[in-house]
Amino acid sequence: MLLAAAFALTTALATGDGILPPAPRVPSPCSRGVPTCPAPGTQDLGIAVGETAPGGPLESLDGKTVDLSAYLGKQPVVLEFWATWCGNCKQLEPAMRKAMATHAKQVRFVTIAVSINQSVERVKAWLTQHPLPGEMLYDRKGVVSAAYDAPATSYVVVINRQGKVVYTGLGGTQNLDAAIRKAL
Repeated sequence: MLLAAAFALTTALATGDGILPPAPRVPSPCSRGVPTCPAPGTQDLGIAVGETAPGGPLESLDGKTVDLSAYLGKQPVVLEFWATWCGNCKQLEPAMRKAMATHAKQVRFVTIAVSINQSVERVKAWLTQHPLPGEMLYDRKGVVSAAYDAPATSYVVVINRQGKVVYTGLGGTQNLDAAIRKAL
């Protein structure tokens, strides 16, 4: 929901080459002990654990349409909603690389580049300088981001071979190995 709203806001606010300066980091109210925040370990954002993972239209970086449903229900899948400008994604990258090296034979890794403040061309240029393993797909219209109710980039969804969501997490410090074990 938040990413979907951001797509609309970005379209309205973008100037020049479409890149806005990064927003200042604001501490989460939950890190300050706000009483209305969910208890640790509970989920308050994103697609619910236990839900059937939805498909949706994405693009390969060479412009071909790919439906996410083609990956679901066959083997476990790890999705990361990602952006070139995402600091948390960069922080999560070593753990994601390690998870890919450990589980690549059993699990499909799909990185979904959101279209907020980045184009396919920008993603390709970034990947030329910083190659990432796994498959990179582009969510041009935000349909898949909205279907997963992705609250922000660095949002990870782990899906088991039955197509059910078994884990969601957000931020640069996630225990991906433990999350993936839930899907195996």
